[in-house]
Order: sequence, then structure tokens, then C-alpha cells
Amino acid sequence: MSIWWSLHLRREAASVPLARRLLLGTMETAGVDPDISYDLCVALSEACANAVEHAGTSGGDYRVTAHIEGDRCRIEVTDSGPGFTPGLERRPVRALPSRPQQAEHGRGMFLIEALVDHVQFQNRPGRGAVVSFDKVLKWRDGALLKAS
Repeated sequence: MSIWWSLHLRREAASVPLARRLLLGTMETAGVDPDISYDLCVALSEACANAVEHAGTSGGDYRVTAHIEGDRCRIEVTDSGPGFTPGLERRPVRALPSRPQQAEHGRGMFLIEALVDHVQFQNRPGRGAVVSFDKVLKWRDGALLKAS
């Protein structure tokens, strides 16, 4: 068995906790270990917050897709904004900003990288940005979707 869902959300702050709560409920129902669920929920919150804050100034929307299959959860956040600053999506993994004035930017991406097993930041020229990440799941005893 697997679980898959997709949300189409307005780019407004209230959408971030909504996406997080849906993911948390999915994880709890499936029987995912609470520590793994927490990591994924924080990573999702950061990705959604980035879409809300950086995807342009004129309203708009973004999409969140989550898929649990076997022992892995894959999440993708897609926006329709201007994309990442050139080169940012290709920076070394787990690298913090080097200059003090950059300290406010990129921390969410760093946090996502620290909490998941694999992450990809991708620009789609003229169509926005995509943050996709996945994590191997651990299960509680008696979990509904526990991989065999």
C-alpha cells in the first residue's frame, strides 16, 4: 500500500501550517516514527515558507505533493515564481552562507538538507522553482504501511 496526495495552495502564510498538519496526520495514520515525522514536517514547512516568501510579489500559488511508498517518503514543493538565485541551487550540500549579510538567506534550505536524506533544488526558467526531498521512514510497532 502507498499514500499519495497533492495540494494546490495560495502563496500566503496560513498555507504553511495547513500543509504541515496534513503531512503530520498522514504520517501518524501510516504509523511513521514521530522523530522522522517531525523532521519531514519541519523540512516541508521550510520549503513552503520559501515558496510563500520568495516566489514573487503578485499573489499566486504553489503545489505540495507527498508520496509514501515502501520505506520512503518523497515530497515536492513547486512554485511559479522567479526561481532560485543563479548558482544557489548548485551550491555545495550542507554549506552555510559565508558572508554575514547572507546569514538570513539560505538557512531554510540548509535546514531541509540537514533533516532529510536527499534534496534537490531546481530552477524551471520562466516557471518557478522546485524543492524535492526524500527520507527513509522508520515505523512504530503495528504501523499500517510498514514496509515488509
